Amino acid sequence: MSLEEEEVPFDLPDLPQFSAVESNKLSIIGRTLNPECQRMKDLILDMPRKWQVYDRVRGVALSPTMFQFVFKYEHDLEAVMRKRVWTFNEWSVVIDRWVEKPPDDYLQYLLVWVQIRNIPVNHYTTKAIETFGGFVGNVDVVAFDPSKAQSQDYVRVRVFFDVSRPVRRTKVINLPQGGSVTLRYDFERIQKRCHHCQRLTHDKDKCPQLIQERKDQASERPKRVLEEKQRREMVISRDDPLYGVLSEEQVGIDTMTGRRIINPEVLQNMREYLLAAEGGEKRVRIERVRNSVMELQNDPVGQRDFLRLEAPPKVTSNVDFEKGRVFGYGLKNVENQIVSRRSEGVAKSPMMEKEQRGVASDPLKGKDFDPPLLPEFFECSTGFSSGYAEANSSGTSRIKGGRRYRPPKRLRRFKPRLVDAEREDATGKDDGPPVGKQAAKRRAEAVAGEFTRVARRSKSEVVPNGGLPNL
Repeated sequence: MSLEEEEVPFDLPDLPQFSAVESNKLSIIGRTLNPECQRMKDLILDMPRKWQVYDRVRGVALSPTMFQFVFKYEHDLEAVMRKRVWTFNEWSVVIDRWVEKPPDDYLQYLLVWVQIRNIPVNHYTTKAIETFGGFVGNVDVVAFDPSKAQSQDYVRVRVFFDVSRPVRRTKVINLPQGGSVTLRYDFERIQKRCHHCQRLTHDKDKCPQLIQERKDQASERPKRVLEEKQRREMVISRDDPLYGVLSEEQVGIDTMTGRRIINPEVLQNMREYLLAAEGGEKRVRIERVRNSVMELQNDPVGQRDFLRLEAPPKVTSNVDFEKGRVFGYGLKNVENQIVSRRSEGVAKSPMMEKEQRGVASDPLKGKDFDPPLLPEFFECSTGFSSGYAEANSSGTSRIKGGRRYRPPKRLRRFKPRLVDAEREDATGKDDGPPVGKQAAKRRAEAVAGEFTRVARRSKSEVVPNGGLPNL
């Protein structure tokens, strides 16, 4: 064997022992969006814990960015697919069911719920909401019921979001009667993203745009505005029957959504329709094709049904259907919760109530004292809350105090509260002369002995029956 020999490819035999198609039918394929922060080895070990399937799934690392999980049962696989979006190390991962021959856009879209806010009151309709959600991605489900009361200030839609595009936060809409309104979008279950370019594939410190700007400043090059221009592939050539009938802007890529304006199958039908006629009939057909496209130019629903051939989204009356948390890291929500908790009153912990009960029943003091304020516990927008917690096999959980054990009455003993006596000595609130620690201890023990003597009496003293009074 020499280096000059031509490499001959190996033909893999089409035999059952070489094929894993049957075992792959109950599996999902996924990829990480930020490989620098998502270690594949940890992902394979941690995702079964998140899915709560443990020994009913087997993970396989296909590459530094691709992975596969083979499930033992069909219902476990469906539960994982139904609860998307999934994250690892706070960065999103794209998953989909295994297919033998994946399409070109396989693992390119993330099925995610989006909350749309600030919708114009005169356009609260299903079709308008579908159009508003189309600016983010292809709408799959609209959770809206106009016949029921709506307590939230948003409407939820589920879309197929292209992970190569930035996450949209706002969109300006010009109203037909004049004026404009700015829609706001919030993505559910998506935690981290680049806060500069709003993409899900890197952190702000690794943003290519910021790195390039730093290089320009370091090399003292003149400041330039970097504009990303999407390269458009020519759809209509000179020998195309549609040349001169439709413009490139009418059949190319929509710069707003990144999808084709007209489906290739529809374009092919237009070409065949024009080639099937000659002379005057061909000119009539040209006008029909041109007018049909022009009429649908301002009709988003018609473009979806007739030009792009996309299936209409499902509409459900359950407005909280598959609802997930929105991970925002602003401090405004935390401040609002602190203000509301202070206005309503901080909930007392068992330790605080016990201390207050002891102070109220202390015979050494004539009035209660103000207990120290405990730290405020509030729920933050990331879904995690502060408080007393302990670790277990499935994460962390709140510590639940056991039932209080109280001895029977005959075995109870009065315990002197030295802390309260010392506090009286330190603050000087007692009416008597100030005493030291030893004096406070002797005073507390004396009172405790008096209480113990009274509690140990076998029977109460009553007035003897002396008969009827003399009248």
